[in-house]
Amino acid sequence: MTDLDAPQRNLQGRRAIITGAGRGIGLACARRFVAEGCAVLLVDVDGAAGEVAATELGGAGGKVAFHAADLSRPEAISGIVEAAVEILGGVDVLVNNAGILGAADFFDLTGEVFDRVLAVNLRAPLLLTQAVARRMRDQGTGGAVVNLSSINAVLNGPNSLAYSVSKGGLNQLTRSCAIALAPFGIRVNGVGPGTIATEMAALAGLTGAGVRPVLERTPMGRLGEASEIAAVAAFLAGDDASFVSGQTVYADGGRLGLNYSLPRTDEA
Repeated sequence: MTDLDAPQRNLQGRRAIITGAGRGIGLACARRFVAEGCAVLLVDVDGAAGEVAATELGGAGGKVAFHAADLSRPEAISGIVEAAVEILGGVDVLVNNAGILGAADFFDLTGEVFDRVLAVNLRAPLLLTQAVARRMRDQGTGGAVVNLSSINAVLNGPNSLAYSVSKGGLNQLTRSCAIALAPFGIRVNGVGPGTIATEMAALAGLTGAGVRPVLERTPMGRLGEASEIAAVAAFLAGDDASFVSGQTVYADGGRLGLNYSLPRTDEA
């Protein structure tokens, strides 16, 4: 079964905005959503990657469009929603996936880097959820928001302070928005991936020998695939999760439940 195949069309007829959709988990979510019958507006700061993704998914028979936006800029938010309404006719699902690392040693982390990480990873999901929820409220048909969190909302490292703080805040944002938007039939949930085999993991040095410490702390003994995270996002976005709100589902190979290192004899 390929990423473009799906066992059911849980999202048939829905219209979704997916941020950070040019590659990695965002692109995997877009593939899964299209396979389940959802029309999708891809959003990414990388115009070239976004256009390639839109061409790929559109060629697979999906209704797909791309909108370039820098989510660190608050003024970009209204343009995203306007594009979704114009192209898709409305919005039923929002996936806040876009995120940046901002990795730095504690003493080297600057205020500028910290602010930019929180702007993309936390402020943008808030502002976009507000804007999309207004549209969903006016449509009167409810909707779903899925925030891409991380095990780093719970776990910490010396070089990931800004990222961890942003994801911890995103978990609280998920819970708060779920309460605020429940009267309008809008559900808000999160997915907390473990270490996933994406370009972001490679940028963090989690390839080759660098992945061994992760495997030693992951009971399933492997990295996750972006398509596995997309499957959880699709579940949370669809009617199968109709009574689920305010939750963050951790798809991490069992990592959060492990408080010791597993012996590894295989080569990374």
